[in-house]
Parts: sequence; structure tokens; C-alpha cells
Amino acid sequence: MALFSINLQSGTLEKEAPKDIIVGIDLGTTNSLVAYMRDGSPVCVADMDGKNTLVPSVLHFDTEGSPTVGDAAKDKLITDPQNTIYSVKRLMGKAYGDVSDFENYFGYKIINAPDDDALVKIRVGDRFYSPIELSSLILKELKTRVETALNQPISKAVITVPAYFNDAQRQATRDAGKLAGLDVLRIVNEPTAAALAYGLDRKGDEAHTVAVFDLGGGTFDVSILQIQDGIFEVLSTNGDTFLGGDDFDRAIIDFWIKQNNIPNSLIFNDKEFGQTIRLAAERAKKAVGNEGSVFELKITNYKLRLTRSEFEGLIEPLVSRMIASCRAALADAKLTTADIQAVVMVGGSTRVPLVKRRVAEFFGKPVFDNLNPDEVVALGAAIQADVLAGNQKDVLLIDITPLSLGIETVGGLMDTIIPRNSKLPTKAARQYTTSVDGQRNLKIAVFQGERDLVEHNRKLGEFILRGIPPMAAGFPKVEVAFYLDADGILRVRAKELRSNVEQEITMRASYGLSEEEMALMLIDSIQNASSDLRVRALQEARNEANNIVLSTEKFLKNN
Repeated sequence: MALFSINLQSGTLEKEAPKDIIVGIDLGTTNSLVAYMRDGSPVCVADMDGKNTLVPSVLHFDTEGSPTVGDAAKDKLITDPQNTIYSVKRLMGKAYGDVSDFENYFGYKIINAPDDDALVKIRVGDRFYSPIELSSLILKELKTRVETALNQPISKAVITVPAYFNDAQRQATRDAGKLAGLDVLRIVNEPTAAALAYGLDRKGDEAHTVAVFDLGGGTFDVSILQIQDGIFEVLSTNGDTFLGGDDFDRAIIDFWIKQNNIPNSLIFNDKEFGQTIRLAAERAKKAVGNEGSVFELKITNYKLRLTRSEFEGLIEPLVSRMIASCRAALADAKLTTADIQAVVMVGGSTRVPLVKRRVAEFFGKPVFDNLNPDEVVALGAAIQADVLAGNQKDVLLIDITPLSLGIETVGGLMDTIIPRNSKLPTKAARQYTTSVDGQRNLKIAVFQGERDLVEHNRKLGEFILRGIPPMAAGFPKVEVAFYLDADGILRVRAKELRSNVEQEITMRASYGLSEEEMALMLIDSIQNASSDLRVRALQEARNEANNIVLSTEKFLKNN
């Protein structure tokens, strides 16, 4: 029996209710985009003129504190820099200590917020905003743009993040979506979305391996993906959440400061001059892309000049860091460049000729760059949104966790429960017991990292399992279970199996890793593997000896 609706006032049949659309969003450092599926293909939503799909990730607050987002806000970078916010993504999930070295680079004021888990805040006039609040305003602008284009409300979205974003940064992105009125169905890694956009899941039945090189305005990562029968599996990922095109700009600015003997105080104290020279650096970066190009500009009394060879010399150390990450990602995946069938370039900063050339040389093959590198991630996010909407049955995304997760055991040892590069979503559990007779409480401290001692790893949080019935040491059975969801968010449950006493929490790190810590954790684990093994063996021997002594004393006392 067919069902239809009638408008009782006009007596006409109502049109079918619009289909619920899930959009894909690329929340970028420099620009953001929103895309959706139209007639089976992903499209990015353009502005009212139908020309520009990019929404600059820039916000301006007027004297009343009302925000504007996008191109209108970008125009205020020079005229009102203190109230114009950019590169918010670089602050997501960060503590003040992580970004304090770059404080003077921002035209606006960032502050420490000790009352809020040390997360960084942005001061605008008399108000203080978190990066989550500011990101939500950008997401609201994208939501309004797509709702206007489709003439229907949008409430569900897939949002992409760099593959190397940690728990805190992913959770911050999800919270920003919620604040913007969006139900964030999935947080998807940007390289996975890019591979979807290029249709690399439709390259035949045989497994093929792809490298996705993603260089945006503020973040960089490289991921090695294996694709077979529509199944995407991330074999490894490496990168830096504080390396991108913005750093190319800063290298140019530093060069000009030295070239013209510009006092640092002028850059730091005169925010208008600082923004003018920053935007000039951005223009210079694009202008010297062609062979033999020279950029020249006069600002006040300073003549700014940059050649392509000078620019490439400035950014060579940064590009070398990126190639080192490519090498590390291949090593983690236990592959060589010969095993890579395709190299996908993502992010506006991959337009820089030196970047493209060095990546092609490293992998020994031409790169995929025929799609707009600014749009490719948003297009892939729209395809993933279509998968979640149930319109595509032949695609499955499997991501990984970049660092091991475990708990602290006796003697400060790290007992890994979910090893690094485990596929997401995943769950794992281990059983533990008490070490003291009648023990009623058990502390569960959760850590992330690769070292054998927890003091060298990063603490995510802790909680206490209370109310264990008093039993002899070694008799309780406490199961600690880790549940890592598709967004990389961790839930931890501890349960005493004999009495069914249990407690569960979601781990939300109070702040992100600093870039030095992120880079050094894996290096330290390799460099200290031998000494860590000896320390672990010694501590385990001490633990075993202590257990023997305690059980012997108990036996002698009872007999």
C-alpha cells in the first residue's frame, strides 16, 4: 500500500520529504570545505557566486564580539590582526606549553588557562575562546553554506583529521562538531579520505599499496594504505602535527627579517606590520613556483625579494623532515619504495615544486596530483559519508592507532594491551590480580607509548576500581579491557570477575603531545630498546622474588 501526504489547505500532493544527507567536511588549518554526494559523485559546495569552494579558516570578531568567518574575516588580517584568528587547527587539543614557542608568530593573543587542564585559550577583547569554540564557528559556516545550497537542514557529518592526530585532538574535533550542531558520525583520517577520492578502491581485485602524502597549512602526515576488494587498511602512519605550509611562510619571513635587518620588536609588537609581511610571504611562496620567477615587494622602507632557488634553500630542511617521515612510515609497514604502486598528493602545500619533486624522487615514480589537492580530502569525506548512509556497500575503512596503549604494573612497568599500528576499531583485555591480602581498591593508570617503563611514556589518565571484596593476594581476578573506537577514542573498563564490581571511563587526554615528544617517543623506544629490556627483566625478577618471599612468609605463618 503506497503512502503519500496531502496538503489540506491547497488540496495538492506534498512532495516527498528530502532525503537525509550526510556531508563530508575537511576542517583545515588554512581553508575548510564541505562536500556531499550528488548523482553518485562527490562535489564540494561553492560560495554564492559558484566559483570558490574554499572557506578560509579565519575568524574576525567586531567591537560587539560578533564573529564573521571566511573571506570577509581574512580581509581583516591586516586592518584588525588582534581580533582576527587563523590557524586554529594547530591549537586543537594543545596545552600552552606546546605552542608557547610560536606565540609571537600569531597576530592574536594566546594564553595559558590553568583552570582548564592547561589547554590553550585565545583572547579576543575581554573574552577567552577555546580552539574548540572557534573551530565550531568555522563548522557552523560550512553547515550554513551547504544548507543554503541544498535548501534543507543538515545535521550529520563526517569530519577528517590528520592521521597523526592524538586522542585529545580527535576528541576536540568531535566536540567542535557537536557545538556547531552536527552529529559527527565518524572522524576519518585525511589520507584515507584522499585515497577514496582517487577511487583507488576500484583498481581491480588484487591488493595494491598506496602512499598518501598530505601536506596542509599546519599539519603533515604520510600514510601507507593497502587496498583490496574495497577494504582500506592503514599499515602505518607518520608525520608531524606542527609542520606545514605555514612553516614555509615563517621561513620566508625569517629570511626577510635577516635580509633587511628588520627588528624583531617590529614584527612582534606591530601586529599590522606582522600580518602584512606574513601575507606577503604567502604570496611569495606561490609566486616563485615557476622556474626563474622572482618576487619583489616594498613594505614601508623594506624591500622584500625572493627567488625560487632561495625559497627552495629555505625549505629544504623542512622537506627533508617530511622525507624522513616517509622513510619511517615504510619501515613501520615493513615495505620498500618498490612495494608502493601509487603516491597520492594531498593539501595545497603539495603544489610547491620542490615538495613534489623530492617525493617523486624518493618513491621513484610520478605522483598522483590530477585532482585539486585542496578539495581531495573533502571529496573523500563525502564518499565516506555516503558509505555511512548505506548507499555504498563495497567500501570498508580500517585505520590504526599510532602509539601503543597499556597500563602501569608493579615496579612502574608498562604492560601493553593494544600495540601500536593495531587496526581500528579494536578491543583487548588482560587479567590482573592484587598483591596484598584484603586489598579493596586497585589503581588503573593508562599510558601511551613504546618504552618499557611508564615514566618514559605519556599518561592518559587513571581511575580506581573500588569495592573489591577482601580476598587473599592473588585470588581476585581483575579484567582490564580497552575499547578503541573507529575515531581513535579510548574507553577503559576494569571488572573484578568474581564479584562483578566494575568501573568504566572514557580517556580524554587533558592536552596533546608536544611535537618534540611525538617525534622522540618512537625514536627513544628504538634507541633504548636494549637497556629497556634489561631494566624490564630486572624489575620482573624483583617482582617474582618479592612474590616468592611474600608467599613463603605467609606459608611459614600459617604452618
